[in-house]
Amino acid sequence: MLNIENLKVALDADAGFVKAIDGLTLSIRRGETFALVGESGCGKSMTALALMRLLPDNGDVTHGRVALEGQDVLALPESGMRAIRGGRIGMIFQEPATSLNPVMRVGDQIVEAIQTHTKLRGAAARAKAIEWLGKVGIPEPARRVNEYPFRLSGGQKQRVMIAMTLASEPDFLIADEPTTALDVTIQAQILDLLKQLQREQGMGLLLITHDLAVVSGMAHRVALMYAGQIIEVADAAEFFAAPKHPYARLLLRALPDTAKRGEALAAIPGTVPPLWQPFDGCRFAPRCDRAFDACADTRPELIDVGPRSVRCLLYRDGAAPEMRTAVADSSLRFAAPGAVPRSSEPLLEVRGLSVRFPIHRGLLQRSAGAFVAVDDVSFSIGFGRTLALVGESGCGKTTTGKALVQLLRRQAVIEGEAVFCGQDLFSLEGDALRAARRQIQIIFQDPFASLNPRMRVFDILEEGMLGLRPDMDAAARRSGLEMLVDQVGLRREALERYPHEFSGGQRQRIAIARARAVAPKLSVCDEPTSALDVSVQAQILNLLKTLQRELGVSYLFITHNIGVVEYIADEVAVMNRGRIEEAGAARAVLEHPRSAYTRTLLAAVPRIGAVAAP
Repeated sequence: MLNIENLKVALDADAGFVKAIDGLTLSIRRGETFALVGESGCGKSMTALALMRLLPDNGDVTHGRVALEGQDVLALPESGMRAIRGGRIGMIFQEPATSLNPVMRVGDQIVEAIQTHTKLRGAAARAKAIEWLGKVGIPEPARRVNEYPFRLSGGQKQRVMIAMTLASEPDFLIADEPTTALDVTIQAQILDLLKQLQREQGMGLLLITHDLAVVSGMAHRVALMYAGQIIEVADAAEFFAAPKHPYARLLLRALPDTAKRGEALAAIPGTVPPLWQPFDGCRFAPRCDRAFDACADTRPELIDVGPRSVRCLLYRDGAAPEMRTAVADSSLRFAAPGAVPRSSEPLLEVRGLSVRFPIHRGLLQRSAGAFVAVDDVSFSIGFGRTLALVGESGCGKTTTGKALVQLLRRQAVIEGEAVFCGQDLFSLEGDALRAARRQIQIIFQDPFASLNPRMRVFDILEEGMLGLRPDMDAAARRSGLEMLVDQVGLRREALERYPHEFSGGQRQRIAIARARAVAPKLSVCDEPTSALDVSVQAQILNLLKTLQRELGVSYLFITHNIGVVEYIADEVAVMNRGRIEEAGAARAVLEHPRSAYTRTLLAAVPRIGAVAAP
């Protein structure tokens, strides 16, 4: 259905001529799901933009051909491309917040797409928009069709983006991280919907994602991309059963689960190399645990190894060597769960926490009731322990975390008690409140949005010290921050740079460093790994475990990634509609859930091994 032949894309950037895609060749059959996986910066999203001819102004296709059922998409004039884009080829973009028009109601945006690419008009188009909002799991679709994007959560905006794309019923779909911001239950619903459309319409699907479990359950074939090149192509079952390329093996070993609780994850050292530099040898060699002398000056070609293709010099003689799968960057074994010394008293004990947001309506903004986001929640966290708070979007997880770090005092009515080191946090004022804030810090979900883009990293990290550690002089602050960046795995030169100069994983390390700058006893981690690649996620989880082992810090870990929960949590609390549905030791809750909601949540979790049918 879609043939890509030797596609090359270049970007004219300040740093030089960037070869974002270097000789990509793929073919995707009708009704097939083809997954494109790899780390950030490998060229996955740039591939999608090139296929849609939506490259940035400084980007250009320098070579290659993209044929949709024999028609060369790259040779069409822009007027001809408009009929292809959105109609025959649909695309779900990675970031819905920047893909939706903020001044248009979401229903109008979906109707616009339907009227542009189908024969439906007026009331019929609007009815179809409401129908698709319901299909993608938006509650009360007839009401939500009139909402503006800012009134929706991140997961709801993603669902609107999916509805807008699928409502045009394209022949071929490019899905760029379509489920990153979604809960496991909604994710399962969306993936089932995509499978249904493929069965009914024979729709081809190019799935771009870093969630290997989703790939295992959805994809028929997998292509692994690194530094602008495809380095392995295989059937999904073969790829997950026996990956060939060293990069593929390390990625799979970086996945967290219960079996790896006591050991460091296989976080791949280093990062994807900048693509403006020339390459004399293998692009993965500096990070590879199987590299040898020839890798530095010999460019590997994509060669056939049985039913798959691999770009690696280890296979150039046709022999498939047995590769060790040891942890690439660390032989560290963490302390066994529960081995960190702790007091008989909990560090934090929450009793009957409720959070209500007042609702104001009308020109005079009169009070019209309240929205109960958190309702009678109780839990405790011990010294050096991790409590995972899991549940769907809108269940109150983040609200609970923000309430504990005193970020909702002026916005909401907070009731209940949060006893931290013998003091009720909600009754503190003035100096006592400031002292408590030093002991509880938060790591936000999106580090790029929570880091001031106009401040250097040094100023960002020092800001907390200036406010909460007035006892430290300038020299002590500088010394402390230098030790801190060492601790989180950054170079000291990072202190003089700005947030936009770092990768997503590095920015998350900066966010962790900011939370650690005042040496808190408890860190609230709000989805700290949700948008990260598998390898970067492993680095962050290793870092958090190391800090806990060495410093005894406790975590309230908010996440919807059950694999991360299995790896890092000592206790688990499952939230549903503002209340704790079930709580207990991690192994007990995850292996023997008592609540029907918990069982439904766990049943929706994608697992590697459930490979899509051919």
